[in-house]
Amino acid sequence: MSAIDVAIVGAGAAGLGAAKVLARAGKTVKVFEAMDRIGGRAWTESETFGMPFDQGCAWLHAADRNPFFPEAQAAGWTLYHHDMGIDHLYYGRSRATAEQMDEMAAAEEEFAQLLVTYSSATDRVSELLQTSLSHSAAGTFSGPMDFAQDVDEISIADFSRAADLDPNYFTREGFGALVHRWGADVPVELSTPVRALHWDGPGVRLETDRGTVEAGQAIVTASTGVLAMGGLKFSPDLPEDYDAAFDGLAMGLLTKIPLLIEGERFGLNAFDDLLIERRSHHDIFFLCFPFDLPLMVGFVGGDFAWELECQGEDVAVEFATERLVRTFGSDARKAVRKGAMTRWGSQRWTHGAYAAARPGQARSRDVLAVPVAERIHFAGEALGGPLMQTCAGARLSGERVARAILGAGG
Repeated sequence: MSAIDVAIVGAGAAGLGAAKVLARAGKTVKVFEAMDRIGGRAWTESETFGMPFDQGCAWLHAADRNPFFPEAQAAGWTLYHHDMGIDHLYYGRSRATAEQMDEMAAAEEEFAQLLVTYSSATDRVSELLQTSLSHSAAGTFSGPMDFAQDVDEISIADFSRAADLDPNYFTREGFGALVHRWGADVPVELSTPVRALHWDGPGVRLETDRGTVEAGQAIVTASTGVLAMGGLKFSPDLPEDYDAAFDGLAMGLLTKIPLLIEGERFGLNAFDDLLIERRSHHDIFFLCFPFDLPLMVGFVGGDFAWELECQGEDVAVEFATERLVRTFGSDARKAVRKGAMTRWGSQRWTHGAYAAARPGQARSRDVLAVPVAERIHFAGEALGGPLMQTCAGARLSGERVARAILGAGG
């Protein structure tokens, strides 16, 4: 059994950021990561398509406030300014007319205004949307494709606290690779899940598969999904409002279905944004041919993403392919050479993509921002403040907690 100043659960952006701040201040720190790599939901791999592909976060959001952006520039990363909008919109098999595109833009503007002025006891984003086609498309883009939840499951109060993420940049080398490069100097015990955290003494005790560690304080960066499912046990139990906050910050799901396309571009340009609205919320958004690579990256979000992940990769790839066939014709099937699907929902150390407050539960983020007994601190994308749900927000939350520990003399 060893005693250290701070033990950190999780080596994603939040845990790595906290560790760096504390180590620079001379504190003894140990970081435990359940997975066999650092980065958490920031993960770039090249095995699937023979080119870097971000299985998790891909955009450097809010580049003017994102601490990773200057590091990407310094590293010589290839960056493309890509503030997402809809270049091509289809309702089923019919391409939206110019008038319908204008109607959707107006619906998005109306939605943004209502976020500021609307009040409702239900606190559901769906309350802000009319039943028109334009409002449906605006809701899809802002809800499942952004907040990773269906609009009837998103809190208006929570949604309105999220910052405008422009300017956004996409990176060819991969955001996950950038996070790995940045965090490579942090010593991390990989493949070492923390099973229990005891706080019945003056400090904390962490039970891991490699033994027990004592520390003065702990920073927990596990997702709210893992915490809600009991993936980390606390002894004694945390106060009830913390458990309620884990449940209130439900993990949404944004699933990527990348398709390798050969010999066809369907009249689309690099970085075009394509939204295909379908019935029953079976909508799909495509980022088309980023950096002129032969990839169309499909996105499905919310309940439909959970449904597709349950059905498996073959079904997901077939769904995305079929949407292209119905939109651009039967030759599209021949152009699809390979497909894949991300699986953050079934990943036991994430249980989803990122957290969104349920209606009436926006205060959950504030609850978790307060340390338990001044020695258990929470950090991560769920506590990213205005940059909630982003990798930058996760890093900033970890750094903020570390500075608070130092400021308190911890």
